[in-house]
Amino acid sequence: MSTPQPPATQQPAQPAPQPAPQWQAAPGPSYTSPIPVVRTHLGHALASEWTKIRSVRSTMWTLGVFLLLVVGIGFLAALQTDDTDYSGVPYTIPAFFGLILGQICLITLGVLVIASEYGTGMIRTTFTASPQRHRVLAAKMLIFFAVAYAVSVFAIGVVGLFVASLHATPTSTPWVGTIFMGALYVSLLGVLALAVGSMLRHSAGAITAMLGVVLVPAILPAFMMISESLRPVAEKVLEYNAINSLAAIFDAGEEGGGGAQLGVLVAVTAAAIAGAFLLLDRRDV
Repeated sequence: MSTPQPPATQQPAQPAPQPAPQWQAAPGPSYTSPIPVVRTHLGHALASEWTKIRSVRSTMWTLGVFLLLVVGIGFLAALQTDDTDYSGVPYTIPAFFGLILGQICLITLGVLVIASEYGTGMIRTTFTASPQRHRVLAAKMLIFFAVAYAVSVFAIGVVGLFVASLHATPTSTPWVGTIFMGALYVSLLGVLALAVGSMLRHSAGAITAMLGVVLVPAILPAFMMISESLRPVAEKVLEYNAINSLAAIFDAGEEGGGGAQLGVLVAVTAAAIAGAFLLLDRRDV
């Protein structure tokens, strides 16, 4: 007697192979973009900031007014002097009178370099293109300082050469060094303004704060002198305010040189820069 066999299990039908989608690339070498991919560095940020600072109208206006004040007032002052007026003072002393007002232009430009981008919202685009915020801020400071220093050296130097051409008897006081020290002082004031603008992120507020830094120490000592206990403090404030510091650099004060005043400004500017870098990543844009 034969054993019954179990019914055969029906195998499921295998699906027919589907053709490869049209978007799938055929096997072969990988795609290579024709656009070269390079690692970004500080040079790219410098090129970007140079393009910005030379293409906006605020740069041309502020630097134009700066040159007009320093060179114009310097020439007018030089035409009213004679050889006896340069006994013990350099030929660049007429530029000092223009720098008293001209430094406000560099302060304004320093604030606008950074605060205007926060005001318009363009800083978001800047940080999207270059996420390394510290690199962007460093590039802004370097480009601004280079521009401000070059323009200041040119303006003070032109005044010094003009005064030298007016007087046949050369002065015994060295005056070439005052060109570079005076330009360094006002340029550092502009960098200080840029750092303040980065921290405050508001053009009007930062400009007002910097005007207070420049003007209040020149006015306040007159009221502090009333009190004998405050007199030593008033004398120090009077010695190191922006106007008297420039006077010391141009040997127009009682103690010429200005090295100590320049050192104080370097320290204050360095502290402000450190604060700007510290706050840069701690706040949203």
